[in-house]
Amino acid sequence: MTGDEVKIKALVTDWDSIPVEHVSEGIKRQMVVGQNVMMVRFTFDPFLVTPEHTHPHEQMSLVVKGRVKFFIEGEERIVSAGDVLHFPPHNRHGATMLDEEVVLIDIFSPIREDFLGK
Repeated sequence: MTGDEVKIKALVTDWDSIPVEHVSEGIKRQMVVGQNVMMVRFTFDPFLVTPEHTHPHEQMSLVVKGRVKFFIEGEERIVSAGDVLHFPPHNRHGATMLDEEVVLIDIFSPIREDFLGK
């Protein structure tokens, strides 16, 4: 281990133990951050819209609850609980929550530094 590396310990926890951030109106976020990967649980209010965007991170998403209309590279897809999505780096995507609360688990690599310290 070099002087610049930080040793991260193993973790066993549950979502109830992880602090909830209110990112903006209708969006809650919880994060587990590792050395090279992070897991984020988002809770979205019904009908909330996340604008289309890109980022350099690879992303995998699991729909835990609710239904979502995703826009992926200009194509519309409706997904629901149990569905898994994969967004390669720089893939354009956005989402509109449908008629109920939505819970998503997002996994990012590398870590979304823009999510930290807020």
